[in-house]
Amino acid sequence: MLAGKTVVISGATGMIGAFLIDVLMRKNSTEGLSCKVVALGRSAVKAKARLPYFGRDHFSFEEGLVTASGYRPVAPADYVLHLASSTHPRQYATDPIGTIRANVDGLQNLLEYSAGCGARLLFASSVEVYGQNRGDVERFTEGYCGNIDCNTLRACYNESKRLGEAMCQAYRSQRGVESVIARIARVYGPTLLPDDSKALSQFMHHSLAGEDVVLKSEGTQRFSYLHVADAVSGLLHVLLLGADGEAYNLADEGSDVALKDLAALVAEVGQVKVVFDLPDAQEAAGYSKATLALMDGSKAKGLGWIACYGIADGIRATMEQMSQAG
Repeated sequence: MLAGKTVVISGATGMIGAFLIDVLMRKNSTEGLSCKVVALGRSAVKAKARLPYFGRDHFSFEEGLVTASGYRPVAPADYVLHLASSTHPRQYATDPIGTIRANVDGLQNLLEYSAGCGARLLFASSVEVYGQNRGDVERFTEGYCGNIDCNTLRACYNESKRLGEAMCQAYRSQRGVESVIARIARVYGPTLLPDDSKALSQFMHHSLAGEDVVLKSEGTQRFSYLHVADAVSGLLHVLLLGADGEAYNLADEGSDVALKDLAALVAEVGQVKVVFDLPDAQEAAGYSKATLALMDGSKAKGLGWIACYGIADGIRATMEQMSQAG
């Protein structure tokens, strides 16, 4: 379905965007897909360090701020994936305005662009739209309405994701834009960035450096995680096969885990210990208050999507790849 098509990807140097581009360029190389990849990002220098495709056929990079007023990619596209977003606690705490703008202004620009060229758009949303489990369900289905305190600094992320979803519906109705929504579990994998302040990222960086894994709570929270390879596979299923206007959870029961068990797994792989330490005020301001956030991924699996990594295998594979990369 992507053969000979043009795909525009915002957030091209992020953990998911970079992996997705790797997949598409690999398919171009090995299977003659001839899919033109247009990567959007703020820095060509950063993109060249992250994406080794400059100068190759079927790849182009457009430097610019997707949130800038009136921003539009240059060439028309068949598919658009809006992946650009702040994705970790320190960003939420230090740049809440930028977090909101990526999920709202950036999305509006790409929805306008999609309306103009007839592209189908995928908005990368998040498990965070559900907020805290009220105790009335074990897992979040796509129809769960959520429980979020909007009057907090931390709400910059989950409320702007919720607004982004509503914007997709508005542009479907008023401008005829085909759009689908992927609500993604907590993602990890070898393309995570060194400055990522999410708990699992910090666990792995400490462990690989021979340092103890620092747990900044009792670790009783239970969350759904997803290896980046499975996230990208899920995004492609939703983009190409998802019903127009529908939202799909990308999560798998094999990657549900309590935070303390996750820390122990990472520590075991790195042969270090788990220690407990409370976060500073700035860091704590960016943390989710959710203690139970498990997702039901059966709707996406109905599209034929299958996750390949359980949490234990995924963590081991990720840390091995990160170690080899130095």
